[in-house]
Amino acid sequence: MRLSRSNAVYVALLAAAFALALVASWTSFGAQIDNDAYDWMFRLYQPHAWQTQSILLAIDEPSLNTYGGVRNLRQPLAQALEAIAAAKPKTVAVDLILADNVDPAIDARLEAAMRATPRLVLACQLLPDGSAWEDPLARFRATAAGLGHVHAEPDALDSVGRSLPLEKATQHERRWALALEAYRASRGATIVESPADLDVGGRVIPSSLAGGRLMRIRYVPPSMTIPRVSLKALLDNPRLAAQFGGKVVFAGVTAQTAVRDWLFTPYSEGKPMVGVEIHANAFETIAQGLFLRDAPLWTVLAFSLLLVVAAGVVYGRFTGVTANALAVVTLAIAHATPYVLFTHRVVFSFATPVSSAWLSMITAGAYQFLVVRRRLRKSDAERDRYRQAMHFVTHEMRTPLTAIQGSSELMSRYVLPEAKRKQIADLINSESKRLGRMIEMFLNVERLSAGQVELKHETFPAGTLMAGCVERALPLAERKQIRILTEAVPHELTLTGDRELMEYAFYNLLTNAIKYSPQRTQVTLAAARDDGHVRISVEDQGIGMDQKEVKKIFQKFYRTRRAEQSGEAGTGIGLSIVEQIVLQHGGTIEVASRPGQGSRFTMILPAAVAAAVVEQER
Repeated sequence: MRLSRSNAVYVALLAAAFALALVASWTSFGAQIDNDAYDWMFRLYQPHAWQTQSILLAIDEPSLNTYGGVRNLRQPLAQALEAIAAAKPKTVAVDLILADNVDPAIDARLEAAMRATPRLVLACQLLPDGSAWEDPLARFRATAAGLGHVHAEPDALDSVGRSLPLEKATQHERRWALALEAYRASRGATIVESPADLDVGGRVIPSSLAGGRLMRIRYVPPSMTIPRVSLKALLDNPRLAAQFGGKVVFAGVTAQTAVRDWLFTPYSEGKPMVGVEIHANAFETIAQGLFLRDAPLWTVLAFSLLLVVAAGVVYGRFTGVTANALAVVTLAIAHATPYVLFTHRVVFSFATPVSSAWLSMITAGAYQFLVVRRRLRKSDAERDRYRQAMHFVTHEMRTPLTAIQGSSELMSRYVLPEAKRKQIADLINSESKRLGRMIEMFLNVERLSAGQVELKHETFPAGTLMAGCVERALPLAERKQIRILTEAVPHELTLTGDRELMEYAFYNLLTNAIKYSPQRTQVTLAAARDDGHVRISVEDQGIGMDQKEVKKIFQKFYRTRRAEQSGEAGTGIGLSIVEQIVLQHGGTIEVASRPGQGSRFTMILPAAVAAAVVEQER
């Protein structure tokens, strides 16, 4: 099915709106909208509460002040590990880079405490230039069940930590994240890799290799929080160590003055979170299986395209309040879908579908509004033209009606000589025929437009048709001293169709050319064969038209400004009939015109087989 021009424009505009929405949503601005929407959904949605499996050993400001800063933490850390080990935790992850020798005695005690700590995981990090790993001292490393990197992955646009890289590598040496190592150690499992995920003791973590093994962190809601115990409080009250039993412990500095790995999170609202707590949240994500999966790109595109189609249907099929109500429903679906999917732990782009829905709705609504306005203006203009035409027609009909009524009244009232009665009868006959032709002309327009005229299939010479019309129009041309020049028409040039209708069409073009041409000018007629068609043209030296008028010339009741100013009577309906006749015969009509330089109307009609005419003439 071929689209109409207006429908094709409509579809093209919607496609452009969709393309613009995609481009906008894939820019940094669109990415930031997605991030902001993601953070907002985090704060809005309250998941079911769960029992946290981790606990923080917080080296806070009071602890640092008491023990003399970060370099003096090894002694209190050893004491804390000894107390925690007695409580039998599942795993202890220490988020401190113990890469330097301090005091032999203190280091020896810390080493002993580490050996006594079950499933200990120590932290490591890449050097600033990324060339190698900064690892704990060999003596400490020997006590650990694993090493885990402590790098976060803040978003480049706003520095919010939404994801954690589960692996980092340099010099062909790879390390898993501290949270992942803590989970692995707590389960006594191994990590099995695949391109799409990681399997740790049956826990499948969605983390594709192509995506850099990033895992979105499902942060513990503020209403729950991960429990924490201060290092100072633990050493002041060893009985607090009981809280660490059966838990995965994350030990690290939380004092704002001593750490540099503070990051904002979706829950932050202006308050950052320290690195060790971020790793504890990443561990909770794995331990609880609360993974947030990114929706495949094709689903986002398909849904966005569906919204664009919905916008097109809404404003293409409906109008007024109904269309606007359906538009609101569609926009609501576009806004709500990402949130609904988020509650099912699927991260679905917000910017792409929402921008697609809004842009397509605005485009569709604006286009249909303009189309309706244009149709309304066109309808008003046609109504005005129709009113003017009917006024003209009724005025024109009065003339023959008056003549018929007056003549019939004379015949009925007076005894008239036979010659006079015949003269009056002839007048009545001619005026009634004239009136009938007027009525027939208007009926023909409607029947032709509706395709209700049954065409005859005759074969006849084009030259004969043209000559007959010229003979009828000659008196009109002679009154204005206009010369009709007919270029040589080949005898074999023939047409197939309804001869009477074609004659009407050509005669209308010829009389129009004479009517709107100045005196003592020329009208040129020509006919020629062109690739299976016959081109019959009528060219005058009259008032002409500009291109705007040419586009409207075949509209019913339309008359150009120059035609109205010429003083020539007309209804603006004749050319409409001509066009319908040509179209009904499978042809087209071309118009070439310039103001003040005349016009050339060319009917392009199917040609008949020459042999058919020759046979007919025999």
